[in-house]
Amino acid sequence: MVKSAVLTGEYFMTGDVACAEGALAAGCRFFGGYPITPATEIAERMAQRLVDIDGTFIQMEDEIAAVASILGASWGGVKSMTATSGPGFSLMMENIGLGIITETPCVIVNVQRAGPSTGLPTQGAQGDMMQAKWGSHGDYEIIALAPSSPQEFFYQTIEAFNLSEKYRLPVLIMSDEIVGHMSEKVIIPAADEIKIVSRLGPKGRKDLFKLYAPGPGGISPMPAAGDGYNFHVTGLTHDEKGYPAMNVDTHAQMMSRLTGKIKNNLDDIIRTDSYKLDDAEFAIISYGVSSRTSMAAVDMARDLGIKAGFLRLITVWPFPDDQIRALAGDVKGMVTVEINLGQIHREILRCVEGRVPVHLVGHSGGTIIPPEDVVKMLKEAF
Repeated sequence: MVKSAVLTGEYFMTGDVACAEGALAAGCRFFGGYPITPATEIAERMAQRLVDIDGTFIQMEDEIAAVASILGASWGGVKSMTATSGPGFSLMMENIGLGIITETPCVIVNVQRAGPSTGLPTQGAQGDMMQAKWGSHGDYEIIALAPSSPQEFFYQTIEAFNLSEKYRLPVLIMSDEIVGHMSEKVIIPAADEIKIVSRLGPKGRKDLFKLYAPGPGGISPMPAAGDGYNFHVTGLTHDEKGYPAMNVDTHAQMMSRLTGKIKNNLDDIIRTDSYKLDDAEFAIISYGVSSRTSMAAVDMARDLGIKAGFLRLITVWPFPDDQIRALAGDVKGMVTVEINLGQIHREILRCVEGRVPVHLVGHSGGTIIPPEDVVKMLKEAF
């Protein structure tokens, strides 16, 4: 008997387990992965649960194969996911590029740890944020979300699947060891209360089908292998039918479609949240686990008479350029808070263009940033 994929109710669970439950609730039925601290618990949970709902779990020989497996499963018509951490994320980059050029929906979770290389395997960081955007080669656009709690990890995993299916591309969830191993209350709603998006299927004559001909919103319908549609999938530059076309004009057209489906839908994709920004003179900007201490820093600063506010990046990629530029016109200064040496800080500096001072509160990983450090920066810098 097939059990329910949605464990409705209130639970006390870690972020990694909440991520797995979110994937199952979103309709994920294939997980291909390789164990790595601190993401292994996602794979373990999926291995336990998929067997009960007619899903498939495969432990691959490495992270390169893990992404290859979820791309193949997706073309078989199944929602698929993998999870890893820094060293595995590095190995995945080539096949992430393959997923981008073939426009293959899937979800890749990175529970970040301090690096480079083996680094601090059991301690958190946010040092893979630039790699998430630029890790594979060539020009491309990607979507990356950053949860700040186990509850958000649950919902953002569902959202990642919905975005991947809607826009036909791999979507990243950039969590970290602290959120992944943190235990908090997670509320899982009934299945009929969860919004699920599935890829647009093709219509019309199967022999005339063009796999990469833009459909509604510039997104191409996607059949599954075995549906009878005539199509070809390749990592080479290809025409609308999917066949290799090794010329500059075709490449330009293909890249315009690949990047345009993200750039032309920024309002639908980008998500942020704010706290006490309406009258703020100074803005704290953060994401993921660092947003928890950033919000606490706002209240501490306000108690000292410093009018601070907080902007949280829920979607880190694509970056909310316009929102940061507008915010720079409303405040006297900004502080970036992140557990790295300034990766997203550089993006904020780019958007602000020197109109107000921007300072970084960050370090190379291993511990969460205390709110006192943020307040100290506010007091000393402004």
